[in-house]
Amino acid sequence: MVSHIGLVGLGKMGHNMRERLRRGGIEVTGYDPRPEVSDVADLAALVAALPEGRRVVWVMVPAGDPTRGVVQELGGLLATGDIVIEGGNSHYPEDQARAAELAERGIGYVDVGVSGGVWGLDNGYGLMVGGDQELVEHLMPVFDALRPEGPREEGFVHAGSVGAGHFAKMVHNGIEYGLMQAYAEGYELLAAKDIVTDVHGTMKAWTRGTVVRSWLLDLMVKALEEDPALHAIDDWVDDSGEGRWTVDEAIDNAVPLPVISAALFARFASRQQESPAMKAVAALRQQFGGHAVRPAGPASPGGSPLEPPA
Repeated sequence: MVSHIGLVGLGKMGHNMRERLRRGGIEVTGYDPRPEVSDVADLAALVAALPEGRRVVWVMVPAGDPTRGVVQELGGLLATGDIVIEGGNSHYPEDQARAAELAERGIGYVDVGVSGGVWGLDNGYGLMVGGDQELVEHLMPVFDALRPEGPREEGFVHAGSVGAGHFAKMVHNGIEYGLMQAYAEGYELLAAKDIVTDVHGTMKAWTRGTVVRSWLLDLMVKALEEDPALHAIDDWVDDSGEGRWTVDEAIDNAVPLPVISAALFARFASRQQESPAMKAVAALRQQFGGHAVRPAGPASPGGSPLEPPA
């Protein structure tokens, strides 16, 4: 039975995961490059602090090179029978490659999609796990300490073989793109029409009893309480990769994803100070129909059309 694990990465989620695991009776030795939050000086010290036997190290660092580097280093420090859990948002083919590499050294590998954000400490984390059944069963005390209270199947799933956990999380995040975009568009339309004088109150009224209630809607209401017109933030919206991977998989499998794709493209549009494509649309409308266009420059949003509509 697992009672002590190593945790690499003590950022926004990792720090809270360490605390929730400790509350759940799992001893945790954490490592982070920032000494003020780290329990040990480096990865070697972390591995040395774990009890002899089947050592378990959970990696919770950004996907890509940071994860690759940590897993590679752990591969040289751990021994046959030990287990690496990868809990970031890695692309699932990388999980399969890492698992094969570690298997050559007798080290097990499990990938876990983790959802819950900064609220997971108190609410628990939704867990989507990929890996060998025997490894997953061995790690259940860890997963049970992290998941939300209530029936296990409502906050945890062994989704399949290695890579399935991160594939499930990828699709989860793709859905998240679409949901967020729908709430955001609804907010903009409410705010655009002067007939609705209480936009925040309208959305708050949706949080109980309606078919669109959700935790994301609760967070939207919270954001409007803190900043009613959202003046404090820019309209730039980044994406961390999962939306792109979801659309790529949809293309490869001929699965139509119009909502998720549109939400991803809307994020791309948010990063343009001006849109060449929309300039082209305006120019075409002027060319074929003599429709009005607005002059370029800082004054253009409030400026007057160059000519009246046709």
